[in-house]
Formats: sequence, structure tokens, C-alpha cells
Amino acid sequence: MLIEDRLKELKDKINDKVPAGINVSEVEFEGPELVIYTDDPKKFADEADLIKILARDLRKRIVVRPNVLEEPESAVNDIRSVVAENAGISDIFFDADTGEVLIEAEKPGVVIGKNGATLREITRHIGWTPKVVRTPPIESSTVKQIRQFLRSVNEERKEFLRTIGRRIHRDVISRDQWLRVTMLGCCREVGRAAFLLSTPESRVLIDCGEKPDSSNNNGTPYLYVPEIHPLSQLDAVVLTHAHLDHCALVPLLYKYGYDGPVYSTPPTRDLSAMLQLDYLDVVSKEGRKIPYSSNEVKEYIKHSITLNYGSVTDIAPDIKLTFHNAGHILGSAIAHFHVGDGLYNIAFTGDFNYSKSRLFNPAANAFPRLEALVMESTYGGSNDMQPQRADAEEKLYDTVNTVIRRGGKVIIPAFAVGRSQEVMLALEEGIRKEKIPRMKIYLDGMIREATAIHTTYPEYLNSDLRNQIFKEGLNPFLAECFVQVDSPNLREKVISGDPCVIITTSGMLNGGPVMEYLGNLAADERNALVFVGYQADGTLGRRIQKGWREVPIGRKGTIVINLDIVTIDGFSGHSDRRQLMNYIGHIQPKPEKIFTIHGDENNTIDLASSIYKRYHIQTHSPMNLETYRMI
Repeated sequence: MLIEDRLKELKDKINDKVPAGINVSEVEFEGPELVIYTDDPKKFADEADLIKILARDLRKRIVVRPNVLEEPESAVNDIRSVVAENAGISDIFFDADTGEVLIEAEKPGVVIGKNGATLREITRHIGWTPKVVRTPPIESSTVKQIRQFLRSVNEERKEFLRTIGRRIHRDVISRDQWLRVTMLGCCREVGRAAFLLSTPESRVLIDCGEKPDSSNNNGTPYLYVPEIHPLSQLDAVVLTHAHLDHCALVPLLYKYGYDGPVYSTPPTRDLSAMLQLDYLDVVSKEGRKIPYSSNEVKEYIKHSITLNYGSVTDIAPDIKLTFHNAGHILGSAIAHFHVGDGLYNIAFTGDFNYSKSRLFNPAANAFPRLEALVMESTYGGSNDMQPQRADAEEKLYDTVNTVIRRGGKVIIPAFAVGRSQEVMLALEEGIRKEKIPRMKIYLDGMIREATAIHTTYPEYLNSDLRNQIFKEGLNPFLAECFVQVDSPNLREKVISGDPCVIITTSGMLNGGPVMEYLGNLAADERNALVFVGYQADGTLGRRIQKGWREVPIGRKGTIVINLDIVTIDGFSGHSDRRQLMNYIGHIQPKPEKIFTIHGDENNTIDLASSIYKRYHIQTHSPMNLETYRMI
């Protein structure tokens, strides 16, 4: 059936279901959504459950847009008259191409109202379709720039979404039924995550990252193999989370011909763009070849489509995607794919944490259906047991107290996203409860900006932290102990100044401002270097962790290591061996096949073997470039 015929059929079904007096002038696929254009948006708003009923019966994501819109000047007054003043509206932007009004507010819940009542009231008054976003408590330049950029490319995005919408909803023409997964990276290694999901109709790439130690020029996934070429024939890219070993090379796809969507959660989009731009800066400063430019990062943003947890979405003619909480970092997701009309279900965990942390709830373990699982095994070895988080925090406090008493400084290399915020929360509570002395905690690199993005999306944080921020009025990220290092002069003052804690990137010492702190502070035995995250093989962090006392730093020679080296396990955003096994024990339903990836070779093999022995599930520890047929 032609797309035009399908749209006519859908329009007829919609007209059969809407009450008399509501005119549906046009329906159109725009990205994964079916958009209904009408002269009567206010009447649609009066029918509170109508859109839900249409979405359920048509099995589509439904959006209603008006044909005729109230003038923005008067619409602003109407919005402010409907919404309570304590909502703290900070900005209102009208998008004439989509008929949407973006309302930025300090308290989005007040703008939304109970069960969406206030939003419907806004629509009744102005006709525009309201969307609400949070005003960041800490202003994020990344969030601000992304929102401004998306406004500037409205027309291009609308055309893009219509093209993608028609591609998603094209007819399935193949009579064959099969599903294959090709491993393009991240197998028996940590990093360069990339997996290709293929059917006779569709091809979807999951993640596209770099390897943390790419000094051997082997840090890129196998993107040149014929299974993935030409890139223009990819239906979608799905991004599980915003760490560079999963997202760094997504813009590279646009450089080499990809022109389709990238699906992620909203925080993942913003954090990925921030880290990709920072990645280009670091690569340039290190004198390495820059894989792409900021223009490709803009292309990624322009082609991004964001989905919240639990939203079932068509991304190809025969593939539906649903994101579930992975508990790893802000917005991290387990990507669940429903292939065909109930034909097969496969999930990719990305990186995940099956325990509650200061920031997030444990990873989701219940799915409607599940035949295969591709899971990380970073800490999959039989001896990879992490201590309890409380014990890790006590060790951190003890270390800080020891170093500060002797007049030293604590350097904590950490990923800008995830570990930094966990450590920040632990240290803030330590100062507040007088477990460690009051002092300055300096944030260097992209940590402050990443933290600002965390405050933009509190709905992705766990309930305890949300309650602390919104009900108790205590936002730990705004504590006065935190100071952003925003200039070389301040960095020099920190290095030469009073005892303090410095949280800085990069987490594995493969570039970033941590190298300047290490170069200036490593020789002083009063100081300490504290590892709170995973150090991949081949990285400078792993070498120091193993006991190297002289380390090369490129053209600058070597650094002599006299300061204390402390490793504090328990802050990781990854599940340890016990949690990985428990996850398989609790997952519902039990998969028929499990693939262990994203771990050192011994860990992936050990975990696969142990899962098979305990749960009698078919397991594989795949190698890069292998392809597995699921059905």
C-alpha cells in the first residue's frame, strides 16, 4: 500500500472515532509520530482521553496540531493567565512550523497540571500545542545552545521528520523472516560499542563509540564492513547513553553519508553533544587527527529524536523501540527492540547498574517479552565484587581526612558524567554531616556543565534525590563548597593553594585537565590520587593503578609519581559480578540467549560460562565481526 493510501485510511479511521464537529483536515507521518492537523484543537483538548484512545486503537504515537494559530503576543498573555504564577515561567517560544509552544518553567508540574489539566486549558485558549521543559537551576550552556539551535532549524527538521516518518511506515515487502546481530566492536574488550541489528527490511545501529585507549589507532568500530554499508541505508541509530565509548563517533556517521535519526533519551542527547565537542577539543590539543568537526555534531543534534522511558516507538517498518532505565548515568537506557508482529524481542543493556545509587534507581528488569539479551560484563569476572556504597564512601572520607590533615590535595579523576556527580553528592553530605572538614571542592573540565544538565532533568534521578531537591529544598549540587575551575589562573591557584579536593576529567587520565594537576602535584607525597572508576587496559590510569612510578606524558617527558595511589571501589556505575548474576536471576521473562560483551576477554567468557551453569541459558561471549542469526 502506498503511503498516501495508508494516510487516507488512517484519516478515515480517525474521522470515525472523533466526535461530530471536530474537523480533521490532514494526517501526516512526522518521524515516529502520526500528526493530526485540525481546525478544532480546542475541541480536541476538551476530549481529554480522545488522543489516548486514538493512540491505542491505531497503535501510533499521536500529536494534534492546529491549522490556524492565535497570534503569539496574545497567546503569551493567555498562557500567563491560565498558569499559576508560582510555576516560574522563564521563557515561551512559538514554533509556527509545528504549531507547538515551548514553555520553560522552574516548576513544569504546575504548568502541566493534574493529569495534564492545565495543558489542556492552555490549548483551549490558544490552539497551540504546549510542551513544557524545566528551567535549569544551574544554567547549562549546552541545553541553552541545543534548544536555540533546534529552533533555528525548524523547517529543516520538519522536512526531515516527514521523510523519516514515511520511511518508518513504508510497507514490509519481504516474505523472509530473519533477524541478525553483527558485532562491530565492544566484544571481549571495553569500548568502541557498536552493534548492527538487521532484518530483511531494516538495519539499526546500536551505539557508535571509541575505545578509551586508542593510541594503537584501533579505537574505531568496524564501520567499513559490508554489512553496514552504505550508511545511507541505515534506518536508525539508537544511543544507549552518553559515555564516549558509546557515543563519541556518532557524528562520524554523518560525515560518511548517514542522514537518518538518532534515538536517545533527552539527557543522553544533551550530554552526548557536550562530550563530543569536548572530545574534539581534547583530540586537537593532543595533536591527534580529528575524526569529524563541530558541523557533524550539529547534524547529529538536528537529526536527534528523543524518547522517554517506556515510550513504545516505531523506528522502522518492522521494529519498535522502547527505552528502560539502565541506572548507569543520567538518561542511560536499556534498548528493547520488538521485531516484526511479535516475531522476536531483543534487548541491549548498554552499561547498567542493578543497584540503587545516590543518583538513580536500579536498572529495569521486567520486559513484555524477551528472547535475547546483549549485556555488559565490565565487572563480570568471578572475583569482581564491589564493596557496598556506604563502605566506599567511608573509605573516601578516611582518605580525604588523612590527606587534608597532612596538608595535601586529593585529585579524583572522574568521568564528567556519572561518577563525578556521585562523588560530589557523597562529599557534600560528608561536609554537611561533619564527616570531613569544610573545604573547597574544585570541579575542572566538563563536570560543572554535566552537573547543570543533571539539574535540568531531575525526573531521571531517583525519588530520594528528587524529594531532597523539591520537597526539602536542599539541592546538593548547589552547595557552596563546589567551585568551578574556569580559567588557567584559577587552576594555578588551586595547584599552589590550600588543601582541597579536585574532581577533574578525564576519568582514565587519557587527556584533559587532570594531566596538569598530575604534572604539578604528583611529586608531593602529601597528595593523593584517588581512583573511583574503571581504568581500562592501556590507559595511563591503569598503568598508575598497577604501580608505575614513572609515567610518560607524550612530548612533555615523564611524571614521577610520589603521591599516594588509592583505589576506592564501590562508586562504579557498572554492576559487579554478584549484581550481574542476580540480574539474570530476576529478569522477566527469562531470555533464551544471552551475549556477554563490554568487558575484558576473561570477564566476558567467565560471565557467559557462569550464567550457563547456573541458569541453563544458552550463552555466548562473541568476538568482533561475528554475526549471529536469532531466527
